Amino acid sequence: MHDVTMSAINSFEQIQNSRSKILIQKLVKAIHQYIDEVELTQSEWEVAIDFLTRTGQLCHDQRQEYILLSDVLGVSMLVDEINHSKNVEQTPSTVFGPFFIANMPVRNYAESIVEENIDNEIPLLVKGKILNQQGEAIVGAKIEVWQTAENGMYSGQDPQQTITNLRGAFISQVQGEYAFKSILPVSYQIPSDGTVGELLNYSKRHFWRPAHIHFMITAEGYQPLVTHLFIQDDEYLNGDAVFGVKERLVVGFQQQHPNAEGQAKFALDQRYNLIHYDFVLSEGASDVDTN
Repeated sequence: MHDVTMSAINSFEQIQNSRSKILIQKLVKAIHQYIDEVELTQSEWEVAIDFLTRTGQLCHDQRQEYILLSDVLGVSMLVDEINHSKNVEQTPSTVFGPFFIANMPVRNYAESIVEENIDNEIPLLVKGKILNQQGEAIVGAKIEVWQTAENGMYSGQDPQQTITNLRGAFISQVQGEYAFKSILPVSYQIPSDGTVGELLNYSKRHFWRPAHIHFMITAEGYQPLVTHLFIQDDEYLNGDAVFGVKERLVVGFQQQHPNAEGQAKFALDQRYNLIHYDFVLSEGASDVDTN
């Protein structure tokens, strides 16, 4: 081990939080080992610094290029696997993605998240329950949802959409029920106009993600759940650009004709598509250490 490596590792010895000290010292050691192993040149180091700098410059409240970079490198799903693979009762988690926007409207039960006029689009009803691992209803859970429009772009990414289009938060009702109306999601390409796009083009990798709806579910006394519902038979389920597909998150949808329940409970007086999915949360607090 080089003297500078030992000096750099030891320089963080005064960190009082033991977990933080391990994380930082191990990271420094791994970076130094990588540089030593590949014999990194000065020009290669400068290219890396430039890439990371430009990645940071692309980040803002409505786009997180660093999250996207983590996703395409498989890092996001490795962290997910390490932290969630043993809990088989809980609904599987998956990548957070770079296009979440906080503080979206809290909408009423069965309200639509579609704010733009869409011609001849069959509505989608997504409904189910929020449950604990014992199958008991969780009342008052916050269910935040977001998805792309039919053009494959999220609001905040697409200037033609209102910022709240195809986004919203819902609160689980008595019996843990939730419901909202939307449209079927579509397969789409992750952004190619930034540093992640440069990396994928250089690597001759494709940009496609299978159709999905994002969910982030939080409730007092339970671990937050970040996940998707993927649409069955999508051609990119076996080749997701960010490695995020899990079998238990793949769902089918059924076409429903006008019926009494649809009209009375969900204000649907026309033909619609239905996805029914129950989410299961694990008891416990978040593992984030803010100290």
